[in-house]
Amino acid sequence: MIKAILWDNDGLLVDTERVYFEANRQVLLQAGVKLTKELFADVSLRQGLSLLDLARQSGWKGKQLAALRQERDSYYLELLRKGVRILPGVEAILQVLRGKVRMGIVTSAQRVHFDAMHSRSGLLPHFEFVITREDYAHGKPAPDGYLEGLRRLGVGPVECLAVEDSERGLISAVAAGMRCLVVPNAESAGGDFSSALAILPEVSRLSDYLS
Repeated sequence: MIKAILWDNDGLLVDTERVYFEANRQVLLQAGVKLTKELFADVSLRQGLSLLDLARQSGWKGKQLAALRQERDSYYLELLRKGVRILPGVEAILQVLRGKVRMGIVTSAQRVHFDAMHSRSGLLPHFEFVITREDYAHGKPAPDGYLEGLRRLGVGPVECLAVEDSERGLISAVAAGMRCLVVPNAESAGGDFSSALAILPEVSRLSDYLS
């Protein structure tokens, strides 16, 4: 029986992938890199690599690369503070699940960015905890974030479902021993989701898999 659900955040609960793409696209132009949506999906959503590695490949390094990262993070935060959209069906399914299963968030976002995303979302009372990128050693597709989530819940992986939108997130959850439902979005839809428990057209279908 499923006792808990660990949710990804970006591209699943809130529509931030487009915003992150734009922040990276703008700063990478300084390094002569033209970031396309296809390259973004491959590097970030499939492989889980830093998009600023593209600048490193163009010869940027050290302080120069660090400054580019700082500019990207600041611009991303500025965009997030303008407000982000909650994705369709999210509020309704969280209301249905609240009190029936325990829920937490495992995100690759930095805490400052996560807080900006959810400053007005109203979603956080549905969750027991939030695990951000500062809370674990290795980012997705490594399993560290989900293993920390299981530890906090005090449940085994067979008792907990993961919900993801990206290939790297799916790999992370499966590596932690969990079954994972995938709800792809426009940015992540081209990923390999063959190891998923199911690929859902919309997040409202999640309740079908809780028995």
